[in-house]
Amino acid sequence: MNVLMKFKFHPFGSLGNYKFADIAAKHDGKWIFCQHKERTTWEIAGGHIEPGETPLEAAKRELFEETGTTHFDIEPLCDYFVEGYLRGVHIVAHGQVFYAQVHALGELPPESEMARVRLFDECPSPSEVELTYPGHTCEIFKMVASRG
Repeated sequence: MNVLMKFKFHPFGSLGNYKFADIAAKHDGKWIFCQHKERTTWEIAGGHIEPGETPLEAAKRELFEETGTTHFDIEPLCDYFVEGYLRGVHIVAHGQVFYAQVHALGELPPESEMARVRLFDECPSPSEVELTYPGHTCEIFKMVASRG
């Protein structure tokens, strides 16, 4: 799967009109990745912000729906602008990225879009697994690492 999307990162809270919330999450020192039921690639938790939801509320909901976790601390990381094509649909939107420290992983809810969850010591390399959004994901991990 080759997703043709360009991302540009901005300071948290600087863009507005957000459509997506993404979460880079760690559990026991390992990064949490999800595999969607319709794809063979791996990604961090995240998705659309529903009507009436704040980006933070969406991030918490998506983290539960895509990893099964309910016990975590979450904090803002950055905003992003995305432009490109996903499954033939042209997307131009803003999103927010959060970082979560997960205290306990749970079971995926039955209605989850994810097939499974996997933990990695670091952001996986292309030789390890195929990422759904490689540029986006790798940049997020660099930002988290730079924070200490």
